Amino acid sequence: MIPKYRKQFNQEFSQEKYDLFKQLLKQKSGLEPGFRISESPFFLTNKFKNKLIEASESIIDQIKALPAGTLEKAIPENCKVPNDTKQPHFFTIDFGICKSENGEIEPQLIELQAFPSLYAFQRVFENTFCEVYPFLSEIKNNMSHEEFENYLKELIVADENPENVILLEIYPEKQKTAIDFALTEKLLGIKTVCLTKIKKDGRQLFYEKDGKPVEIKRIYNRVIFDELDSIPDLKTEFDFREDVDVTWVTHPNWFFKISKFLLPLLKHEFVPKSYFLHEFPENEHLENFVLKPLFSFAGSGVNLNPTKEITDAIKDRENYILQRKVTYEPIFEDINGEFSKAEIRLLYIWRENDERPILLENLGRMTKAAMVNVDFNKKDAIWIGSSNAFFAGE
Repeated sequence: MIPKYRKQFNQEFSQEKYDLFKQLLKQKSGLEPGFRISESPFFLTNKFKNKLIEASESIIDQIKALPAGTLEKAIPENCKVPNDTKQPHFFTIDFGICKSENGEIEPQLIELQAFPSLYAFQRVFENTFCEVYPFLSEIKNNMSHEEFENYLKELIVADENPENVILLEIYPEKQKTAIDFALTEKLLGIKTVCLTKIKKDGRQLFYEKDGKPVEIKRIYNRVIFDELDSIPDLKTEFDFREDVDVTWVTHPNWFFKISKFLLPLLKHEFVPKSYFLHEFPENEHLENFVLKPLFSFAGSGVNLNPTKEITDAIKDRENYILQRKVTYEPIFEDINGEFSKAEIRLLYIWRENDERPILLENLGRMTKAAMVNVDFNKKDAIWIGSSNAFFAGE
C-alpha cells in the first residue's frame, strides 16, 4: 500500500532501532509493554482511510436510528448498572484489512465496542515511531498533543479535581495493558485503583491516598464484567450494580450495548453478514462463518471453524453470533520479503452533549497467523503485534 513509505521504512529499519523504540516506550511509561510491539507501523492510503470513515459514519447513523430499547436487550439482567447514560464516552471500531472480489483493498468490520482502548498509549506509540524514524512525522496524525490531551481531560476528568477521578481496574498491575494505565496517569494526573481497594460509605466511594480516604467522583472504568466473573473468591466492598454517587466514564452498561450484539443489526458493504446463532438460516453454510460469543474480550472463545456438533452443543444460543468469514490480505512487507496481515481499530470519544463521536487516534495489530493474536504466530515471526497506521497518498 504506498510503496514509497514502506520502502523507506524497511531500508532504515534495524534491530538497534527496534530496541531503541521499545526502550523509549519504557522510559516514557516506566513499564515494559505487556504485549508484543510490532517492529513496523503499516501504511495505508487516504482513499482507504476514507472507506474506514464512511463505513464508521454509516454504523454510527444506524446505531442512532435504532428503536428505543433495542440496545438495552443486550444487557444481562445480572449485569445491569444504575444511572445509565444516553450515549457512551468511548466508541471503537475494528476493521480487518481485506481484498474485495474485484481486487480492491477494503475494510471489513470485525467488531465494535463502547469501551476504552489504549488511548494514552497509542498516542505515545505513534509519537515514538516518529522519533525513531523522523520521516514519519510528515504523515503523522495532524491532531496536536495539546488538543488530544484536552479532549481526554475534558472527557475523563471534566471539572473535577484529578485527585477525585480514578482509573478503575481489577489487579491493574497484572494486566497486559498496564503500560496504558501508567501513561494515562501521566497524561491526566489521575490514579489507577484496584477494585478490591475501593471503600464504600453509604452512597460514596473512596480510595486511600497517603493513608487518608479520598472521595471518588468520576470513574474511568477499565473493568470488564467477564473478567470479574472468572476470578474465584473475589472480595470487594463495592458492587457495580449498587446505586452510588459517581459518574461512570464510560457507563458499564455500554460494554454490552455496543458489542457483537449489534452486528446482526448492521448493514453496509464493509459489514460482513452476521446472525444470532439461534436465528441462523438453514440456507446458509456453517463453514462460511466464524462463531463468536457476544461478550468475550481479546478474541477469547472465537471459533474460526465451527461445526454443527459444536453449535448444537451450545445451550445459550442467543449469546453467540455467526459472522461471515473475511480474509485478511497479507500486504505489509517485512525486511525478509514476507508479508503480514493487519486490522485497524479507530479510537473515538463521544462527549455527552455531542451528536456524533470524534476520531482521536488509531490502533493497529499485525499478524502472520489466521487470528490477529501474537500467540498464534511462529515464535521467530517479525512484523507482528501492536502497531499503528499512517495514512498518505491517494
